[in-house]
Amino acid sequence: MAFAHPARHLLRAKDLADARYPEPLGVDDMAGAAGLSKAHFSREFRRAFGESPHHYLLTRRLERAAALLRMTDWSVAEVCVEVGLRSIGSFTTSFKRAYGQTPTEYRAAQPPAATVAKVPSCVLRTYLRPETARFKKTTNGAGNSLAPTMKSTERSGR
Repeated sequence: MAFAHPARHLLRAKDLADARYPEPLGVDDMAGAAGLSKAHFSREFRRAFGESPHHYLLTRRLERAAALLRMTDWSVAEVCVEVGLRSIGSFTTSFKRAYGQTPTEYRAAQPPAATVAKVPSCVLRTYLRPETARFKKTTNGAGNSLAPTMKSTERSGR
C-alpha cells in the first residue's frame, strides 16, 4: 500500500471546503476527508496553510458572499444562507471584520448588479430586438397570405 504524503490529505480537505462551502460543513468533516483526527488535522492544516481550517472555510464563504452581493440583487439574508451560514448577525460581524464594511454598506459601494450582470448574447438579441423587427405572417381565412409578395405586385402592375 502506497503512503500518501500528509500534505496530499490536507489538499483533499481544502478541496472539500472549496467545493462544498454552502453545505453544513465543519472541521470534523474536513478532518474526515484528510483521514486525520480533528486535533491533528487542525495543527497540520495551520502548519501547511498558515490559517486554521475554520478560518479557511469562513474566508471561502465570505469571498463567495462578497461576489453574490456584487453580482445579484439578493437580500443579505439570502446571501447568508446561500453561502452556508445560518446566523445573519454572525455573518454581518464576520463580513465586517473581513471587509471593513457591513454587507449592506459593501453592496451600496458597488455598482448596481444589473450593470454587471452577464447575460448571454442570444438572450440579449432576442429581448433587445425592436418590436417592428418581428415578422408575422398574416393569412386570410383560406390560409392564403395577405402580405404582398414581389410576384403578386409585379402581376398587378403596381
